[in-house]
Amino acid sequence: MNQFTVSALPLSGLNKITRQALGDRRGYLSRLFCKDELRHAGWTKPIAQINHTYTQKKGVVRGMHFQYPPHEEMKLISCIRGEVWDVAVDLRKHSPTFLHWHAERLSADNLCAVVIPEGFAHGFQTLSEDCELLYSHSAPYFADSESGLNILDPLLKIEWPLSISDASERDTNLPMISSSYEGMTIL
Repeated sequence: MNQFTVSALPLSGLNKITRQALGDRRGYLSRLFCKDELRHAGWTKPIAQINHTYTQKKGVVRGMHFQYPPHEEMKLISCIRGEVWDVAVDLRKHSPTFLHWHAERLSADNLCAVVIPEGFAHGFQTLSEDCELLYSHSAPYFADSESGLNILDPLLKIEWPLSISDASERDTNLPMISSSYEGMTIL
């Protein structure tokens, strides 16, 4: 029995996962990861690390982060508490959706997750207080390969649903995309 429903999203390779809840009067069990089932959603590598974020306030933006090759990474993002507006931006050179973004509401209640392929930037805005996310990464963190996009870049025109109540100094000081930016080549 499949524990996930996979839905393709408008950006090539970006997939929404809806987990099935198996429950009774005591509560439920929901599978977060299964390499065999998630292969259909594009997850083809082992998990290298799992990170947990907690954000206390509503309206906070975190992101838009990525790693350059050869340390590019896939991410499986699951919201386990609260609700977020989860955003992915396609940075793949020659992609038909290059520099396009897509967002999904993820919450503890809707049991949805997003599989973000290599070559995408990722970030989110909290839509409620006390939000927790689990990130499964296909590659470990490499500081020398880390980068990000400015959350207010006018070229991207990301439509944050709420006024931004807070963001890190790092995220707000990331440079804007130049007109000569060509994207990443993913092997």
